[in-house]
Amino acid sequence: MIATYRRAHFVAAAALAVGLGFAAPHALAQTAPDYAALLAAPDRSNADRDADKRRDPLPFLQFAGPRPGMKVLDMGAGGGYSTELMARAVAPNGKVYGQNPPDASDKMKATFAARLASPGMKDAEADARPFDDPAPPGVNDLDMITFLFFYHDTTYMPVDRAAMDKALFAALKPGGVLVIADHAAAAGQGTTVGKTLHRIDEDTLKQEVEAAGFKLVAEGNFWRNAADTKDYPSYKKDVPIDNFVLKFQKPN
Repeated sequence: MIATYRRAHFVAAAALAVGLGFAAPHALAQTAPDYAALLAAPDRSNADRDADKRRDPLPFLQFAGPRPGMKVLDMGAGGGYSTELMARAVAPNGKVYGQNPPDASDKMKATFAARLASPGMKDAEADARPFDDPAPPGVNDLDMITFLFFYHDTTYMPVDRAAMDKALFAALKPGGVLVIADHAAAAGQGTTVGKTLHRIDEDTLKQEVEAAGFKLVAEGNFWRNAADTKDYPSYKKDVPIDNFVLKFQKPN
């Protein structure tokens, strides 16, 4: 009787979530991993542990919600720090593609290639493709796409951002999510300080992404900093940086 009630309760909850456009039923069946334990894994590198102090990944993982079995595209993966976090979170049976453009620097390529040999990357692979055509061939049913602190760079690179956002939309399965984090520009600056200050206007980013069909479903304030005057480059050391985090969804 109890088992029957629990099953009925789960089915009803899943149906409600799908009706509201928040998650596909299969996603609800997955249990979120212990993200704190994931970060404390003894086989993580000392360099990544040091990066944790600056990047504070725990609230991001809790907000994004990667789960075992998911397929994830990590845009602008760089050396693969965030790619490895995602790969650890979706194990077992998950898959993560770390995207960098084909013309990425040799240092970036070498760093990512070296990381691929680490235990945490057994469910990950490199994805050398342009930003406006980022998904590997045949991959069109992703559960999640992450785009961390690199969207602003595409504003001054030879990237068709409208095409990029549409390609991200097409690569996700219905109910899949796109999670973007970036450095906040002053209101009204749009994309004008992408190259100089390495920032982007949050409202401009929202408008561009929503134009591709995405719906904004959540905002994370855990990396906000009201002390940021937004008139200096976001890469300066030891200064307050206001970072926004947005979760968009492809409607069911």
